Amino acid sequence: MLKFNIRGENIEVTDSIRDYVVKRINKLQKFFDDNVEATAHVNLKVYPNRTYKVEVTIPLPYLTLRAEETSNDMYGSVDLVTDKLERQIRKYKTKVNRKSREKGFKNLEFVPTDDDTESQNDLKIVRTKQISLKPMDPEEAVLQMDMLGHDFFVFQDAETDGTSIVYRRKDGRYGLIEAE
Repeated sequence: MLKFNIRGENIEVTDSIRDYVVKRINKLQKFFDDNVEATAHVNLKVYPNRTYKVEVTIPLPYLTLRAEETSNDMYGSVDLVTDKLERQIRKYKTKVNRKSREKGFKNLEFVPTDDDTESQNDLKIVRTKQISLKPMDPEEAVLQMDMLGHDFFVFQDAETDGTSIVYRRKDGRYGLIEAE
């Protein structure tokens, strides 16, 4: 059963917007077992240029679904993000081993579409690279990443001794992923 946490930035979340978001995202419920409980975190943003951004994150026991879309129409952005989440679920169902599927999703049959066939080709690994992780702090890793001209950089965190990744975000700032 999906619960909803809907919040707005620079927009008041009216009952009609809330109802539309719940109605559209609840259509994804058909892919989940009845006993799966999750909270859909929905963030609605309005920018000064009157574009609307919808971000949805649904953490599940063995998978986190996340999608975001920006358009000139709030309802259109909700539709686009729901379609993107459905594609993610279909891709997951066709690609991940059966054990993982049975833990969180119904065992549903569906006919692959052209999109599903294309996405299978997208997952083909065309290059493998071996790296040795050098201990450094995240700031040094960002400098290394920029120097190499990459969008991400894997390194060993000198402080925690764990594997971490720095990456360049779409807004030009940086993110850090720390492995547990």
